[in-house]
Amino acid sequence: MRKKVEVKLPETFPEKELVNKNAVFVCKILSVKKSEDVKIDDDFAKNLGATDLKNLKELISKQINEEYKNSLDTLSNKEILEQINKIKVDEIPQNLVDQEIKILSQGMKDEDKKKNIKSHESQAKKRIQAGLILNQFGEENKISVTEQEMQGEIQKQLRMMPGQEKMLQEYYQSNPSILANLRGSLYEEKILKEIKKNAKPNKKEISKDEAEKLLKAENEKHMKDHHHENDDEKKEKNNKKSEKTVKKTLKTKKVSKK
Repeated sequence: MRKKVEVKLPETFPEKELVNKNAVFVCKILSVKKSEDVKIDDDFAKNLGATDLKNLKELISKQINEEYKNSLDTLSNKEILEQINKIKVDEIPQNLVDQEIKILSQGMKDEDKKKNIKSHESQAKKRIQAGLILNQFGEENKISVTEQEMQGEIQKQLRMMPGQEKMLQEYYQSNPSILANLRGSLYEEKILKEIKKNAKPNKKEISKDEAEKLLKAENEKHMKDHHHENDDEKKEKNNKKSEKTVKKTLKTKKVSKK
């Protein structure tokens, strides 16, 4: 039995040009199992790879803390990029803007490309500006991505898709552009890490509730920005519709006068 599952690719997806786009996965259902009550004890913990129940709780706690840390790191990276985009750049080469727009609109219909051209151009300029400034910082600080780091990241991606390692490995090997994007992501990550390292320390410990509050606020802001973009698109569409109505009315009046 096969089932199609449609999902929206997350911000952390390695292929940046596919981020926030819808993807359809064809899943093959191998078996259906009935849930049963499980006794949470040392044997249960051992089945999950822990030495005992206490060790399992420690591992889970560590994993949760790591997930919060990664989410907060992503948030701080976003804030750094926002500050970078406030830096004035004299001129951004139009050919780079056109290339970035092409990437952002990849897979879209011509009608949707035209509809989103302004937002894509703005987004393209921000990404290019941030990329140019980060690259300058990277060159000045002799930052680079080693083959060992690349292989480590590829192995990390493979572990995220158990059972499909061979297919993913072949996909990487046959798509050099994907590897280039992966290298670019690692390069940016190392640069942002170096920026944090050189910045004035302003660290403080926060509780789990405070972390959840920060992440929730950021998620709400992201959703609000997304809705705002949609509202702008609707407004532009309505303006065009009104313009057509006015032209049609004027044309009708001219015909009536005759």
